[in-house]
Amino acid sequence: MPARAGALPSPRALLAALRPRQWPKNGLVFIALAFTLNLQDSGLVVRSVVAFGCFCAVSSAGYLLNDIVDVEADRSHPTKRFRPIAAGQMPVTFAVGLGVTLAVVGVAGAFLVKPLLGILTLAYALETAVYSMTLKHLVLLDIFGIAGGFVLRAAAGAVAIDVPISPWLYIATLLGALLIALGKRRTELETLGVEAAVGHRRNLESYSLDFIDQLILVISSAALMTYALYTFSAENLPRNHSMMLTIPVVLYGLFRYLFLVREGDIGASPEELLFRDRPLLAAVAVWALLAVTILYLGR
Repeated sequence: MPARAGALPSPRALLAALRPRQWPKNGLVFIALAFTLNLQDSGLVVRSVVAFGCFCAVSSAGYLLNDIVDVEADRSHPTKRFRPIAAGQMPVTFAVGLGVTLAVVGVAGAFLVKPLLGILTLAYALETAVYSMTLKHLVLLDIFGIAGGFVLRAAAGAVAIDVPISPWLYIATLLGALLIALGKRRTELETLGVEAAVGHRRNLESYSLDFIDQLILVISSAALMTYALYTFSAENLPRNHSMMLTIPVVLYGLFRYLFLVREGDIGASPEELLFRDRPLLAAVAVWALLAVTILYLGR
């Protein structure tokens, strides 16, 4: 049922609509800070934190726009029908006003930190809007639309602290994001069934589980090789190639994710696995601790 035009959403509905569980994806802005050995620089840490906050605001605005555009389709989805706008817990007019406010605040805050950061944040906001209204309905371009948002986050983290955007960071982020996007599409097909999935998102008629599995195989292989090459080829790493010690951890994390995807145990949002699956969370934590330790001991 649609919400009354003058009604205000409850704090619980408001929080759910902003999707704070998705904010950890914006943590990509901290990758450049850690891998350029600047964690001890309080000024750069503050810049990264502000960039993180700006992207959280803009990403929440994007989720609101997505839910507004998809409100009718979400009402026929087994899980998305519980989203505040689809469930009638938040008026569309309120969601529009809140989304615009968050987008303006996020972009303006990024410009205050650095003009180029503001441009990247604005680009992310526009890319999110184009994805919600167009790209997500176009076969293959939809997964690149998702990946583009991740790449912009990672690039913004480098720009925020005035360091060059590493080609390793760019390609690794792109491949990892494509893997997540393919996991999302596979989940939609498997959860809804082909006919219902097509009714929910028309471009899904061009996908099949076999085709998506083939793409996942290609992307996961490329991602693994990219990371392996990075561990002994990147210029800022220890010369004794000790970063290669992290490869088995990355392998396990990748295998664990693929296992969950194939088992159909990832729900509607594969990126939430980081907090739902303890073995995967442990793998990420071990990798981060090991990588930072190697970097700082080897400098």
